[in-house]
Amino acid sequence: MSTGVLIVDDSHFMRNLLRQILERDHTVVAEAENGAEAVKLYKEHGPGIVMMDIVMPKCNGIKATAAIKKLDPDARVIMCTSVGQREKMKLAVKAGADGYVTKPFEEENVRKALRDVATV
Repeated sequence: MSTGVLIVDDSHFMRNLLRQILERDHTVVAEAENGAEAVKLYKEHGPGIVMMDIVMPKCNGIKATAAIKKLDPDARVIMCTSVGQREKMKLAVKAGADGYVTKPFEEENVRKALRDVATV
C-alpha cells in the first residue's frame, strides 16, 4: 500500500534520511522545513500521513499539528522527536499527534510508526 507522506523537519539531512526510508513503500508528496510551511503544504497535497519534527523555527511541530488537525480532524501525524523530549511529546499528543518515532531514525521504528497510524 502506498500512502502519500509529507515530511516536516528543519534539518535537510533528516528530511533526506526519512525520504530514503519512506520511498521504499510510500510516496513523499512534499517536504517542509518549518511548521508554517507544513500547514500550507498539507492544504495543497492532503497527504495520508505527516512526519512532523517537534522543534523547528517559525512554527514548531506542536502548533503545526494542532493547525493541521483543526483543518482535518482525520489527519494522521507522526511526531519525530529526540530522546528526552517527554514533556514536548505530551504536548504533541494533546495537539493531536497519532504516534511518534525517535531520532536518530531506525528504519524498522519508522515503518512500525507508519503501520500503527495507518490502522488508526
